[in-house]
Amino acid sequence: MNTVQKVFLTLCVLTVIMAGAPLLAATPEESFRKSYPNIRLESITPTDIPGLYEVVAGSGIFYYAPGPEYMIVGAIMNREMQNLTQARNNELQGKKFKDLPLEKAVKIGSGPHTVIEITDPDCPFCRKASEFFAKRSDMTRYVFFYPIAELHPKAEAKVRYILGAKDQAKAYEEAMTGKLDDMKFTPYDDAAVAELFKTHKETGEKVGVVSIGTPFFLIDGQLVKGANIPQIEKILGAKK
Repeated sequence: MNTVQKVFLTLCVLTVIMAGAPLLAATPEESFRKSYPNIRLESITPTDIPGLYEVVAGSGIFYYAPGPEYMIVGAIMNREMQNLTQARNNELQGKKFKDLPLEKAVKIGSGPHTVIEITDPDCPFCRKASEFFAKRSDMTRYVFFYPIAELHPKAEAKVRYILGAKDQAKAYEEAMTGKLDDMKFTPYDDAAVAELFKTHKETGEKVGVVSIGTPFFLIDGQLVKGANIPQIEKILGAKK
């Protein structure tokens, strides 16, 4: 083989290697998992910004740039100053709410408005929202409990009492109005209550209440974070 043939053969091999390189390169997901192994990735998708990817992990959305391996936390705004990140986050959380096991929730009322609630019986903001809802009879409420032990160490016992009660709605009202604050009750501790309590905790984790906090609502398909009474009133409208 002469020199010209050797050069031509080398060029052919390099061409094949270069053509196959993209097939061997790591995908954005592979790169992200390698760079950030401690983040529980749910999805990674390209954004409208070249080279930037949307990352969904837990209850949050942030952005990732492969190559420099930058993780960008913050909101993307369009020229109309609309928060695209928040809108996308609301969309994802709304989908999570729609798949919840409502048959496991504490059901209160039978009105035309649907309220799915994640709450803590010792959270003052949760009690404020509960006080507002108690004045209306036009809702069907599905209540899940997510007691935060670090802030409210007595809340779990109250939740176990509610979940094991024959009249769960009544027990809920007792807890939210402070009638159980003296702790003169016996929390239920059987296997059925333990399993139901686990389902409630998992439900809160699924919708992201860990980072958002309680209370957290889906009211007629719209997300409400915290005891935002003006927003809730706007969604529900006038009493019926």
